[in-house]
Amino acid sequence: MNKLLTRQIKKYLSDDDLKSAEVQNFINAIDRSYINYENQFKMSQRATKISSDELYDANVKLRKDAENQKKIINSLKYVVKVLKLESADNLNDVEESVDLVKFIEKQSNEILAANKIRENLLSNLELKNEELNNYAHIVSHDLKTPLRSIDTLLNWVIEDEDNDLTDDSTEHFSLILKNLEKMDALINGILNYSTIENSELFRDEIKTLDLIKEIKQTLLFPENIELIIDQKLPIVKGDKFRLHQVFQNLIQNAMGSFEGKAGKVEVGVECKGKEWEFYVSDTGKGIDEIYHERIFRIFESLENNINNSGIGLSIVKKIVNFYGGKIWLDSEVSKGTTFYFTIPKTE
Repeated sequence: MNKLLTRQIKKYLSDDDLKSAEVQNFINAIDRSYINYENQFKMSQRATKISSDELYDANVKLRKDAENQKKIINSLKYVVKVLKLESADNLNDVEESVDLVKFIEKQSNEILAANKIRENLLSNLELKNEELNNYAHIVSHDLKTPLRSIDTLLNWVIEDEDNDLTDDSTEHFSLILKNLEKMDALINGILNYSTIENSELFRDEIKTLDLIKEIKQTLLFPENIELIIDQKLPIVKGDKFRLHQVFQNLIQNAMGSFEGKAGKVEVGVECKGKEWEFYVSDTGKGIDEIYHERIFRIFESLENNINNSGIGLSIVKKIVNFYGGKIWLDSEVSKGTTFYFTIPKTE
């Protein structure tokens, strides 16, 4: 039996509860779903990591190819400069010219070969990305099917008037439902993370002020948190759904930093030449500097929070990178955090 499930059973269910055949059948069903979820989840993590590593290696190789081609072009420029002779008056000049022609031919062949390799590499990367996206959709479906079954069964047990459950047992079932919601959110996060590159860069004209107001209504801010919105937020072009994800994930992250205490969250922007520099700041508990890089990694979370999937900020970073921007943060423990990110301006 799954170790986590075993601990939860020992912690929350009494011996009398465990004597029930219905409870035992129910626990076995959950255990089988746990096993299926863990296996599929590990496969999804591995696929995502493999794809990221391949993309990184390909990027390094393409950068090296670009540098080599730059050197070749500089060499050719030099050759062209040398060849600017009106005539070859002696044998040495002729031989030198012949050697230079051979050199140019050799360099040209190397450029063609390098371009062919790059085209094949990009073609393979596109194929692998497509396979990864398809895999993510399949895994998402396979993982959600048992979750839906467990959710339905749990709600059926809770709502059954003759279930004879104690208040503690009902509370424990509710806790399981919350964990199911977290699993569902994590699966959706993986799917969103793997399909970001399918977005269109500058598809929609987006009023970011209206976008933040929509997010505020969706998140239902508690009374202890004040949201301050810069009324001069600009109109940008992009994929509205993806930019909605960026702002919502950052605002949700800020909201979770107060731990029930009163505070402020501010969303603003500054004009930085050819870019918009947005920021989301809070007066919450802050983040230690040693975690400033780690929090952007996929499946990384600083706290064991049931509502935190550990994928929100990695999605934000991937979307910002997709637009050619950058993201960073300034933070001081016990005083607050500010996340900054840039989006290029478009005509």
